[in-house]
Amino acid sequence: MLFSPDRHERLTDRAWDEAWVEAGIARILDDAEAAAGDDGLWPEHPDDHDDSWPGLPRSVYMGAAGVAWGMHAAGRSRPELIRGLHERYLAEPDWPGRCDSYWAGEAGILLVGHLLDPGNADLDRLEEVVRANAGNPSNELLWGAPGTMFVALEMYRRTGEERWAAAWRSSADVLWERWALDEEAGGYLWTQLLYGNVDRYVGPGHGLAGNIQALHAGRELLASDRRRELEERAVAVATALAFREDGLANWAPTVGPLAHRGRIRVQWCHGAPGVVAALAPVAPEDGAFTDLLVAGGDLIWAAGPLSTGQGLCHGTAGNALALLALHARTGDELWADRARRFAVHALEQVDRERSEHGMGRYSLWTGDIGVALAAQSCMHLRSGMPSLDWFDVIDPA
Repeated sequence: MLFSPDRHERLTDRAWDEAWVEAGIARILDDAEAAAGDDGLWPEHPDDHDDSWPGLPRSVYMGAAGVAWGMHAAGRSRPELIRGLHERYLAEPDWPGRCDSYWAGEAGILLVGHLLDPGNADLDRLEEVVRANAGNPSNELLWGAPGTMFVALEMYRRTGEERWAAAWRSSADVLWERWALDEEAGGYLWTQLLYGNVDRYVGPGHGLAGNIQALHAGRELLASDRRRELEERAVAVATALAFREDGLANWAPTVGPLAHRGRIRVQWCHGAPGVVAALAPVAPEDGAFTDLLVAGGDLIWAAGPLSTGQGLCHGTAGNALALLALHARTGDELWADRARRFAVHALEQVDRERSEHGMGRYSLWTGDIGVALAAQSCMHLRSGMPSLDWFDVIDPA
């Protein structure tokens, strides 16, 4: 078996109903607006508590910057919520010690400041922290250069300034140099140095798929021979690391057995959803690779919604967007329908969790705002992961 049934639940019987979905999105946004504190922070949800944080988080992944951007992306821009957030982060970082990273540190807060309130953005400081993160030894998206490469790429696309392209290439060169062939594993891999541990992660949250995604997103800044090699390496290693059974496919969290710490994961950060979502734009004309990604999508559908939460990172909403990525790759409406069914289920999970805890979960990647953006993406058939593949407000037209 390629998934752990006890990590999943039966898909809702509720069909896709655009009016019902819009109302669910509005409830999430209304609740987030009402819960914002005078200090620009949101209450901590019990499931997001971490004893290592000295206070409420401010960064993108699970903090105030991510919620503020998510509200903006969903059409409820509140630029006043981001003002002063960078200074408050410097005074009291989310984790002990300031860091440069996109999702967990300063770069993400500065980027969101520019997206919401460009007149007050410190772009020189943003460039400084992006460049400082190029040599980060983690070799993954949350803390390392792949995350800040997304920041540099977005700034280059918005401004056209060469300094951002140069910052992206500087990180990309280091990342490429660290991408080493492992003949036993069957492809090129990175080694991650995280939390005092050394490992080789496969999914996008901490490893291979996210690094490939960061390189592929900026492929127009690579030389043509490196673009070709990027796709060849990506296809080869994703194929070599896939676990297949009865027409389905999944990927382990790390290079090794599919079961990890007693369970098999099927979520964005680890498992088929993240690999499919990150690599769906890669080698679009490769039929065999399409078949492999579709097998991953069939595994997501067969497993059903996650019982562990509703969010993007390790919840049902992230799996919905993996299914939507297959719609973009194949053009098959089946994947849009499946993605929408998962989005409806995730919205139901939001309501269920709010009833249980008496509050919303105010976080972009683990909470309700990510669900709202996933549902909105399914409504407009906009593929991609929020805050990675796209940063703009969805235009209903």
